[in-house]
Amino acid sequence: MSDVIADAVKLAKPSRLRGIGGNVSLAIGAGILVLLFAVVILAPVLYPGDPLNMVAPALMRPGESARYILGTDDLGRDLAAETMHGASVSLLVGTGATAIGLLIGIVVGGVGGYFGGYLDQFFARITELFQTIPSFLLVLALVGILGPSVPVIIFAIATTSWVSVARIARAEFRTLRERDFVLAARTLGYSPLRIVFVEILPNAIAPISANVSIMVAGAILTESGLSFVGLGDPNAVSWGSMIGEGRDYLRSDWYLVGIPAAAIAFTVLGFNLVGDGLNRALNPSLRS
Repeated sequence: MSDVIADAVKLAKPSRLRGIGGNVSLAIGAGILVLLFAVVILAPVLYPGDPLNMVAPALMRPGESARYILGTDDLGRDLAAETMHGASVSLLVGTGATAIGLLIGIVVGGVGGYFGGYLDQFFARITELFQTIPSFLLVLALVGILGPSVPVIIFAIATTSWVSVARIARAEFRTLRERDFVLAARTLGYSPLRIVFVEILPNAIAPISANVSIMVAGAILTESGLSFVGLGDPNAVSWGSMIGEGRDYLRSDWYLVGIPAAAIAFTVLGFNLVGDGLNRALNPSLRS
């Protein structure tokens, strides 16, 4: 039996690697994300100091000055510095909220799907309750009550982003709990905690991981929406706050909105392409 499993692993790994290596969506998305992380790393090097400082005359257009290549906003702040530093806030919110949402979703969906019974019904009802509440309204309420700050925004977005993960994890765990390797683990006397997180979770991680990039993109869009309506962190620059401050000048100085909006669209596109690529690479029905 061990020889058969070893042969299956040897055959499965190259096919999965070929699926990833020949995936155009994944390659393009990964390139966009690499560029985005490079911007985050270079931002404090190229533009040290506070990006919200007023450094030049107001409303300089892009290309008007070699020093301020993207121009300045209505308060004389460098748009290039704001855009590059805003990437840090967007990625921090996106990855932080996704990490917390993943943890909650895997615990809720995995535990309920494995044990079943009343515990599964309880977690299923909680999941359905959060599905019925408009996610953005819940985030607005939480941020309005707790106060606008980056940690609060991360927490508020995480409370609404775990639902999709919980549903996927529940379905996978309900299927995998009846497999032979799980029955063998029970026979060997493994604890339920070990079976859930050591035996089943690694086999259920593929469909969950394909959803991660979509969660990050959604968190970035939600943070931008909060900043647009004035509920972003006032001490941190973000692309959403840049759009919110520049909307009054949309007709005369479109670049105040166009530059951060393009950054958001570019980032969300990258994460969506990675998610689509991972889904195609990890989903056997789509890999061919």
